[in-house]
Amino acid sequence: MFSWLQKNQPIITDEKKIEELLTRGVEEVIHYDDLKEKLLSGRRLRIKLGIDPTSPNLHLGRMVPLLKLRDFQELGHQIILIVGDGTGVIGDTSDKESERPMLTKEEVTRNMKTYFEQAGQILDMSKVEKRRNSEWLHTLTYVEIGEHANQFSVADFIARDNIKKRLDTGKRVSLREMLYPLMQGYDSVAINANVELGGTDQRFNLLAGRTLQTYMGQEPQNILTTPIIDGTDGRKMSSSWGNTVNITEAPGEMYAKVMRLNDELMPTYFQNITRLPLDEVHTIVASLQEGTRNVRDTKMLLAHTIVSLLHNEKLADEAQDAFVTTFQKRETPKEIQKVAGEGKLLKEVLLEAGIVESKTDFKRLVESRAIENKTTKKKVDDIEAVAHTGTYKIGKHRFIEVV
Repeated sequence: MFSWLQKNQPIITDEKKIEELLTRGVEEVIHYDDLKEKLLSGRRLRIKLGIDPTSPNLHLGRMVPLLKLRDFQELGHQIILIVGDGTGVIGDTSDKESERPMLTKEEVTRNMKTYFEQAGQILDMSKVEKRRNSEWLHTLTYVEIGEHANQFSVADFIARDNIKKRLDTGKRVSLREMLYPLMQGYDSVAINANVELGGTDQRFNLLAGRTLQTYMGQEPQNILTTPIIDGTDGRKMSSSWGNTVNITEAPGEMYAKVMRLNDELMPTYFQNITRLPLDEVHTIVASLQEGTRNVRDTKMLLAHTIVSLLHNEKLADEAQDAFVTTFQKRETPKEIQKVAGEGKLLKEVLLEAGIVESKTDFKRLVESRAIENKTTKKKVDDIEAVAHTGTYKIGKHRFIEVV
């Protein structure tokens, strides 16, 4: 699995960089002193992150652990990125207040199509070990699954806060959901992980990896949890809620969405979704708290920094200019995406152009009267509306020209 470059890439053991790795954008390390000692030793560690393909797009919430993976990669460690085509069908309900529906194999295959490509906006994928967990999960027998399950008790599972809450309120908890931690835990065994990353809501699943590794005679992995960030509506960023900033967004769209974030989220975003020097971040946050820094200008810096990180500085400059034109001067941008679609259903045109993620998303926009034909100056009020030649404004900041 390793290239010559990976085997011979030097391991960086700079204590200051390691300290920042273990603290910036980190909620908990299990176990901190042990992991720090390993990092200082010069040993090349295998760092694991698994992502289930629950939607076609990775968003900024996923970017938090991906950036942390990049931090490990820059120190010379081996990154293993797992797309959960096996776990994705079962579904993790660690962060859910109700049972997550099972996905079909077709949905999983469609959603995961460009995951590695998207991750390449953050990681050097030529040095990443890319895996799908169906490789090992689909070959397990009932006897093996039974042996894995024997390492845990039902009490362990139902003691988790969200599961206990559902049981206390009479909501269904399926046996299927109890399998998920076993599956994620076995991923760590299959790739012999030294460190696993995950959100704070994944703590039980991450610990399951340590349990199964110990049972299978492996050194138990260290764990590093990252914070959950809020989306454009102030709730946890989630594709199912439509409050995401996707890392595949066009630069102008990405910039405008970041500008819509609650002001209170800026410290979290600067800390977790940028790699501005920490000294600079601390200065920005302190001046915001003291009221000595312009909030709008600071958010524009945040938006520009994120777009630069995921695209490049030139596109970030253009996105900022377009934002100023559209919002501050309330003018139509000079450069508008042109889409061939005259005579087609408008929802199909917007789907093909990537302006909306789904027909449900389009319906929500129509019902909230958020789509306007700028040529006729009329709101679109029919979900079966036909697209006509001219400019359309979608939401507060998106424009397309139908040709």
